[in-house]
Amino acid sequence: MSQAPVLARLHPSPARRGLAVAVLAALGGLLLWVALARPPETLHGRLLLPALGLLALWLAERLRRATRAHLELTREVLRDSRGRVLAALGEVRAVHSGVFALKPSSGFTLELAAPGPAAWEPGLWWRLGRRLGVGGVTAGREARYMAEVVRALLAERASQPPDAGQG
Repeated sequence: MSQAPVLARLHPSPARRGLAVAVLAALGGLLLWVALARPPETLHGRLLLPALGLLALWLAERLRRATRAHLELTREVLRDSRGRVLAALGEVRAVHSGVFALKPSSGFTLELAAPGPAAWEPGLWWRLGRRLGVGGVTAGREARYMAEVVRALLAERASQPPDAGQG
């Protein structure tokens, strides 16, 4: 992992994380209970209800594990605390964080120069094509700060002459 100084960190909010995991686990438990206590009449219902319950429980566990990490922004990359690089800052073209932006709750979206592989860490980030969504159960203040730091780095890069750093 790079030893570059960290400019901003984005942590999951303990309250949001706990609530999200609890709601998904409760939904899964409720669906399984209904499937056992009052099984639907149809075969589709008998298969669908437990499948949805197990899916909700799986998502709760996936969210719990994913949100043990946090995100770190350096001048070069946005990465998670485990060292996985989500995006190089040189690939970022724009930051979208307005009310009507397609973004995670309490977060922002980065528009990238090239599409990357689809990936998802529930409650923390997702990537689909040229978009990288950051946020979910994260602290809103930290997310806004990180988005502003990325904007400042983009503005700094845009103000440099195209041949800066070469020589």
